[in-house]
Order: sequence, then structure tokens, then C-alpha cells
Amino acid sequence: MATTGRNDSTEGQGQPHRIGAPAALRRAAGQLAELLGCAPGAVSALKPTDEGWSADVEIVEIERVPETTSVMASYRVQLDAQGELLGYERLRRYARGQLDR
Repeated sequence: MATTGRNDSTEGQGQPHRIGAPAALRRAAGQLAELLGCAPGAVSALKPTDEGWSADVEIVEIERVPETTSVMASYRVQLDAQGELLGYERLRRYARGQLDR
């Protein structure tokens, strides 16, 4: 069977197919934002795992004025091969204007 480059949910003889990186990025940010009720800022890391994907997603937890004082949080999100959320954990909280050292 020839592959078309599409992200079908099945490939070959009904075996699950891993979604691609762009889709995993969107799914990680979208599902976490939906659960937390907060706006996603960015996906700062994405890597494949044995189970599917692991992504670090930056979330705006508390909006403030000026924006540089808004409270951000970095979450690690685990997805299965089809992009469904398996779990998440908050790694850290920080002010939007804060730089890593």
C-alpha cells in the first residue's frame, strides 16, 4: 500500500498511525487550553515518545496589564499516537516578561 503523506487514523491492516508533528502541536495546545480554560501561548518543545508525543505548552494563566506582568505557566503534555491527551503536569510559573537564566 502506497502512503500519501496524509495523517489517516489507520494505515495498512488497521494498525494505528502516529499523527504528524504539526497535528500533535495543535492537539497538545488545544486540548490543554480546553481543560484549563486558559489561552495557549506557544508550544516550546515537541518530541516523539514510545506512546505518542510529549509537548511543552506555554499557557497564559492570569492576564494582567501591562502584558509583561501576566502570569504564564509551562505544562508538559503527553499525547498518544493519535493525538489524544494522556496526561499533563505544570512544570513552572513565571511572569511573561521574565527571561530564563
